[in-house]
Amino acid sequence: MTDNHSSKNCYHCGLPIPPGSNFTTIINDEPRDMCCPGCLAVAETIVNSGLDTYYKHRTESAGSPEIRSKELPEQLLQELTLYNEPNIQKDFVITKDNLSEASLVIEGITCAACVWLLEHHIQGVPGVEKAHVNLTNHRARITWDKTVTPLSTLLSEIYRIGYQAHPYHPDKEEQLLEQEQKRATRRLGIAGIGMMQTMMIAVALYGGDIQGIENRYVTFMRWASLVIASPVIFYAARPFFLAAWRDLKTKHLTMDVPVSLAIGGAYLASVWATITNSGEVYFDSVTMFTFFLLIGRFLEMKARHRTGRAGNSLLNLLPASALKIVGNDEQLIPVKDLTVGDYVIIRPGHTIPADGIITAGNSSVDESALTGEYLPIRKQIDDKVVGGTINVENPITIKIIQTGNETQLSAIVRLLERAQEEKPHVAKVADKVASYFVTAVLLTAIIVGFSWWLVEPSQAFWITLSVLVVTCPCALSLATPTALTAATGTLRQNGLLITRGHVLESLATATHIVFDKTGTLTQGNLSLQQIVPLTDLSESECTKIAAAIEKHSEHPIAKAFHEKSAELNASNIHNEVGQGLEGSIGNLRYRIGKPDFSSQICSQPQPPLPETSGQWLLLCNENSALAWFRLNDQVRREAQQTIKHLQQLGLTCEMLTGDNSSAVEEVATFLGINNTVSGVSPEQKLSHVKNLQENGAQVVMVGDGINDIPVLAGAQTSIAMGGATDLAKTNADGVLISHDLLRLVDGILLARKTKRIIKQNLFWSLFYNLMALPLAAFGFIAPYMAALGMSASSLVVVSNAMRLNRLKKRKLGPIKHQSETLKTNP
Repeated sequence: MTDNHSSKNCYHCGLPIPPGSNFTTIINDEPRDMCCPGCLAVAETIVNSGLDTYYKHRTESAGSPEIRSKELPEQLLQELTLYNEPNIQKDFVITKDNLSEASLVIEGITCAACVWLLEHHIQGVPGVEKAHVNLTNHRARITWDKTVTPLSTLLSEIYRIGYQAHPYHPDKEEQLLEQEQKRATRRLGIAGIGMMQTMMIAVALYGGDIQGIENRYVTFMRWASLVIASPVIFYAARPFFLAAWRDLKTKHLTMDVPVSLAIGGAYLASVWATITNSGEVYFDSVTMFTFFLLIGRFLEMKARHRTGRAGNSLLNLLPASALKIVGNDEQLIPVKDLTVGDYVIIRPGHTIPADGIITAGNSSVDESALTGEYLPIRKQIDDKVVGGTINVENPITIKIIQTGNETQLSAIVRLLERAQEEKPHVAKVADKVASYFVTAVLLTAIIVGFSWWLVEPSQAFWITLSVLVVTCPCALSLATPTALTAATGTLRQNGLLITRGHVLESLATATHIVFDKTGTLTQGNLSLQQIVPLTDLSESECTKIAAAIEKHSEHPIAKAFHEKSAELNASNIHNEVGQGLEGSIGNLRYRIGKPDFSSQICSQPQPPLPETSGQWLLLCNENSALAWFRLNDQVRREAQQTIKHLQQLGLTCEMLTGDNSSAVEEVATFLGINNTVSGVSPEQKLSHVKNLQENGAQVVMVGDGINDIPVLAGAQTSIAMGGATDLAKTNADGVLISHDLLRLVDGILLARKTKRIIKQNLFWSLFYNLMALPLAAFGFIAPYMAALGMSASSLVVVSNAMRLNRLKKRKLGPIKHQSETLKTNP
């Protein structure tokens, strides 16, 4: 189609413009008429993306969105139409302010180019406001106006360019991940077996070339290699060919194109040589090449699956069923059938199925899965409860106010997905270099092939094949992903989970590490620190009485007594929510808990509270007060060693806490932290960290609570403790799932090593390609030598990256002995 369109035809699709239509946009500095809003939106997307040269080079009309969708089978279009039903969309679509957001899982993504293509294509559909595709977990989030375009059209557009979209659901995604892993394992196994067999035959053929071998044996081994290599090409290497064909159709080059040309060209050439009994065969090179590429893809897939399952496990906190009140009866129903306004009974120990408000009863709710707060929160009528938390003490009735994707738990999962949407800078650079490299390889191969065709036609094909194989960016494509995958996998296995791409890069350049106190440098768990008897009873006797009563409770305060000897048996246990426990031992009633509560059964006045800081519990019987028990937090066992290691690595350690008690100075002195800021609000924490960053510091923030969320989000790199709130984990770049602060030291050591290895890998892969290219172009490297060299370069890169599977040993001089624990204020 030429650039001179009739004014009566649509500039984009070429169809007649209906009378009265007035849709115009500027293309190539001239106003162009469009037939409908769909063509107008697609044309504007092409121009805004800087792709307006498309109109200068096209040879036929683009076709309207509606016509393009009809290219799909009618049965598939009918199936996709079902997704327009509101009752089907409720599990994966959220609608707010006339805009809908769908969470989808995309099959067929192989690289960053696929993400680019999907995002640009989806954003060209009328009504779409935003489309983001996550390369890590292959999930897409699309925001659009469904009054303009139905969801089925979006799904059909994704299918049309060679991908498959499914509604995101944890169970469905688990099935897809399992199917993908089985296929990848089968392909890798077939490629590995094929490689070993063809390599053994190749050794015999190479030996025969040197020492001599009968022609009939050569023919037999060639045909045997063909039979063995064919399943590798047609099954194991199939994803490369499909991806390359898709890329060629969409006119967007990726590494799959030269990879497919090299594999397919070498295989076809070897088949021709076998049939005609002439030339060389390269079945060993083809199978080896395929096997190494599949290993890289397999490692990348395993890392992606781990990331996907991390988010799914959070949604699995919700129970499968709930007790709904129907009239005067209780009915057990699936949680997915709950609707806003339903009334549900939650028994002690059961998980709350959705967000709601308490309408009857009072209890304590364990919100540690969401908040990291180890103490259950007292809840009463009109208080809000969150789905996924656990009712601890008494039965309660709640009215459902949010279900499905509207719950707080689902919001956290969406935040977690957003936390995984970025790539480290070094990976982006590698992708950019590789994209230019692919184009350069193809142009070089064409020039070399044409030149040799003019000089010596019989050698043109083989030399061109050598150029394609020797310059195939296998090592370049593996250089960064294998190193990052190995490092993140090693850290995960050792207790540090990386949730954002830039963490390894940032840890390697960090200059300051700022710690929160409570729950970070301290354990965040109450333990019995001190006993003050008030009568003739000894500490041991008072502890036995308290342990006998507290053993009937699962409250975190009670757990401080569980490890104590409970030789006595208590009966008639009564729990006063938020106050304490009452029980009988023998003929006496006892109470333990808050001083006001416990002293109510005592005939004597309440004894004065000890001056020492901490949380004090009072034990009383009907006659008198028996003892004070002080509970407190403890410094983590490994905290002192961690600070020493970090300081030895040249990092400045600071403590930033909202606590304003004397405990702050005690902890800082014990740990050897010189820079301490106490009694600050969340806003002041964020201001302090930003001030450090503005002065050139590369800051790593380590925290655990909701009050740390602003500073975790604002720091260049942030690490949340394993017991932190889920919101804190979501806003953090990494999570210490092992609760071991020494893993921070491991992370920094490994990050520095990763940075060195990525640079080594990129240097080696580029050096190899630049050195081998001229040799192949001038005919000094045969295709089999090129394949061996390519495989060797890939092995060098992978082997170098595998050094990251081992943690660097921490070295530290002797630490001055101090007491094992330190009593601090929680």
